[in-house]
Amino acid sequence: MNSKLLITGSLLAAISLLTFGAQARELIQNKGSDTLVNVAQAWAEAYPEVNPEVAVAVSGGGSGPGIAAMINGTVDIANASRAMKDKEIKLAEEHGQHPMEHVVGYDALAVFIHPDNPITTMSFEQLKDIYGRDPKVRKWSDMGVTVPGCKDEIVVVSRQNNSGTYAYFQKTILGKGGKYRQGTLDMQGSKDVVDLVENTPCAIGYSGLAYATEHVKKVCIATETGGECVEPSITTASDRSYPIARPLFMYTNGEPEGAIKEYMDWITSDAGQCILLNKGYAPIRDVKCGDGE
Repeated sequence: MNSKLLITGSLLAAISLLTFGAQARELIQNKGSDTLVNVAQAWAEAYPEVNPEVAVAVSGGGSGPGIAAMINGTVDIANASRAMKDKEIKLAEEHGQHPMEHVVGYDALAVFIHPDNPITTMSFEQLKDIYGRDPKVRKWSDMGVTVPGCKDEIVVVSRQNNSGTYAYFQKTILGKGGKYRQGTLDMQGSKDVVDLVENTPCAIGYSGLAYATEHVKKVCIATETGGECVEPSITTASDRSYPIARPLFMYTNGEPEGAIKEYMDWITSDAGQCILLNKGYAPIRDVKCGDGE
């Protein structure tokens, strides 16, 4: 009986120690951009090797929900593929939050079409003619091409309006005050956009370059019709020669301190930036990455 009590006591002690250790581990809440969610998850998974006393919980949902969580004070770090709007910053201040912007990488917002589509180059004007309100281009034949397996009507794929990718494409391609056409297929995530384009010969869509696969074609983009185009790539995103390159942001409540500061410093270090580079994004500066990083 005594030995059973001894074993039971030992088990309880071990459980207590494990529970205490779990409670002592600091948790950083990180939410937002679908564009950033894969690399944010990779950072979170790698960080325990740097500091096992800190855990990072990552969730996506879009830049809008991430920023809303920052405004409400329910996250430590908000991820965004667009800059916060003035009205969002004002609202945050009214809630006692003081958002501080950190650029953690760069991304090429790529335009994808089906591999069987013969188009290789598109301009801002042509994209606006497809995506804009009262579109001038509704069929691929309007652009002088025939797409095998497609009945000609363009399937226009977009993102949901709480997405930073949606907002950035709108601002860059449709212009200030520009609105999307009606009838777009609005996807929850970047991967959903790529999957739909891959399986739909008539489709066109946009998302972060990191979500590209060999089963979709990346369009070379020109700012002017007939002008020189630039291919989306890590290099052209990094030097900003690609015309739809954009910074990727993380927001903290004021100047980060303690574990949050250490985590942000690591993200912008060579180790963190090499993880970002390995996920298909452009780092914020030149980095040296060893084998396997």
